[in-house]
Amino acid sequence: MNGDFLKSLRETFDLKYDNPGEVSSLILAYIGDAVYDVITRTIVISKGNRPVNIINKENKSYVNAETQARLSEVLEDKLTEEESAQFKRGRNAKSHSSAKNASLRDYRKATGFEAVIGYLFLSGKDDRILELLKLGFDEIGKG
Repeated sequence: MNGDFLKSLRETFDLKYDNPGEVSSLILAYIGDAVYDVITRTIVISKGNRPVNIINKENKSYVNAETQARLSEVLEDKLTEEESAQFKRGRNAKSHSSAKNASLRDYRKATGFEAVIGYLFLSGKDDRILELLKLGFDEIGKG
């Protein structure tokens, strides 16, 4: 992939993201959440046709704050300095909302994790997103 989708998106809609590092960490988490959700949904549907409610239930096991916090913990020492800085920005951001079924600690780590995904996506580093997720999923038993 290597940023081809984002490149096409930018060209088609004339979008500008000159420096993803200057985008608000909560905005990075916002787009990161969507990118992560598309990836996990793609993984879940690849396991075969099943009722949508079953697929949705399985996907929820990937997209909850607890799982994302666990991923952030196992990937912490695998992040580059730049990725780590984005994680910390996201984790420490003051959000006006919180997860319904998560501790504040897990919610903040999940926000940091999503910020990294968003930062990498807007930087055109799709391959790095997939590399980190593969490592993380393998580590926590979702690979």
